[in-house]
Amino acid sequence: MSETLDQARRRKNEHLQIALGDPSVQRPGRGNGLGGIDFEMLSLPELDLDQVDTRCQLLGRSLAAPILVGAMTGGTVEAGAVNRILAEAAERCQVGFCLGSQRPMLFGDPDAATSFQLREVAPTTLICGNIGAVQLRDHLDGPRLAHLAREVGADAMFVHVNALQEAVQPEGDRDWRGVFDAIAESAGDCEVPVLVKEVGAGLGEQTLRALALTGVAGVETAGVGGTSWARIEALRHGARSPASIAGSVLAGFGTPTAESVQLARRAFPGRIVIASGGLRDGLEAAKCIALGADAAAMAYPFLVAARSESDHAAAVDAVALEIQGVIETLRTTMFLVGAPTLSHLGNTPVIVRG
Repeated sequence: MSETLDQARRRKNEHLQIALGDPSVQRPGRGNGLGGIDFEMLSLPELDLDQVDTRCQLLGRSLAAPILVGAMTGGTVEAGAVNRILAEAAERCQVGFCLGSQRPMLFGDPDAATSFQLREVAPTTLICGNIGAVQLRDHLDGPRLAHLAREVGADAMFVHVNALQEAVQPEGDRDWRGVFDAIAESAGDCEVPVLVKEVGAGLGEQTLRALALTGVAGVETAGVGGTSWARIEALRHGARSPASIAGSVLAGFGTPTAESVQLARRAFPGRIVIASGGLRDGLEAAKCIALGADAAAMAYPFLVAARSESDHAAAVDAVALEIQGVIETLRTTMFLVGAPTLSHLGNTPVIVRG
C-alpha cells in the first residue's frame, strides 16, 4: 500500500480534529434538501403516543428505531476510544452502529484492529463494517471481505465510494478504474450483505442504476448537506494549492440527501435504502423515511456528544441521551402525522415547499 500505517493514523486523527474544530466543513452549499420537505401536522391524531412503534428489523437485527450511528472513524487509539463510546451508547439504545473505514486493518497492525473490535461492548445490536471501494479493488474479494466482517463481528459490510474526497486528498487514490467490477464481484461472492455508501456527495441516478444491476443488498445515500470531506481534505493541505482550491469549490458538489433518498428508492424498490447526509434530528429522519428510506444514519451530533465529556461513562451517557432524543423526536413526529408504525410513516405524504 502506498500509504504507511503512521500516515494513515495521522490522517484519521486529523479528520476527527477538523470535523469537530472547523465549522466551515459542516452543511456546505445548498444543504441536504430536507428543509424544503414538510408534513401536515394533525391536531387530532387519534393515536396514543405510548403505542407509536418505532421498532424495526434491519440486516438481521432487531432495533428500537431505524437509526444508525453513522460511520466516522477508527484505526488509532484516539479513534478507538471514540468508537467504544459510540458503540456502548448504540447498544444501550438498541440502534445500529457503523464503523469507519477499516483500511488500517489491512496493514495487519493489531492495535489498529482493536479500535474496530467492539462486540464486547455492543454484543446484541447491529454493527456494520466498512472498507473503501479502491481498497476492495486492490486488496480484497468476496471471501476476504467476509473475513474482514468476521474480524469485527459485523453483520454487514459497507463499501464506501468517495471519489471526490480522494480526488482532493493529499494522499488520495486517483485511479478509480475497475472499482464497479470489484463491487459487483464481491457482492456476489460474500457471505455477509454488502451495501454501498457515499461519504457526503450523495448517490446520483446513474450510479444508483448501475449499482442496482449488482447483487448489493442496498445503499446509504450520504448526500450533500452534512460534513464535507472535500472541504476537510482541502484544509488538510495547509498551504493554498490547486487541490485545496478544488476541494473548497467542490465542497457542496453532488446530490443532496432528500433527492438521493428518492432516487435510491426508485432504483432499489425491494432492497435497503439508508438515508444519511447532514441529518441532525429525528424530524429529519422521519422525513427521510417518508421519502422512502428504511432507516436513517447520522454521525456529527453523536460525535459532538462523544467528545463533550472527558470521562468515558459521562460521554456514553451524553451520546445515549442524544440518541434517545432522536428516537423520541421520531416517535412524536409519527404521532403528530397519524403514523402508528414505520410502515404508516413510509406511506405518509409530504409537502414539498418551493
